[in-house]
Amino acid sequence: MSERAAPHYCPYCGDEDLVPEEGAAVKGEGYPWACLSCARVFRVKYVGLRSASFSAADAPSRPTEGNS
Repeated sequence: MSERAAPHYCPYCGDEDLVPEEGAAVKGEGYPWACLSCARVFRVKYVGLRSASFSAADAPSRPTEGNS
C-alpha cells in the first residue's frame, strides 16, 4: 500500500489543522504529519489487529489506583 493514511486530528493538541510534512517515509513507520496549531511533527503507525479471541468479559481487569 503506497497511499498515505491521513490522521483526523493532532494526537497532542487535538487540532484538525494538519498538513503532510516534507520528508520521506521511514519503512514501517509511515509518513510525517505537521500540526499547524502546536507546531509538532508526528507519524501515524499501524501496529496490527487485536486478537478476536478475547471478549470484554474475558479481558483481564485493570487494578484501579490505590488498589493492589
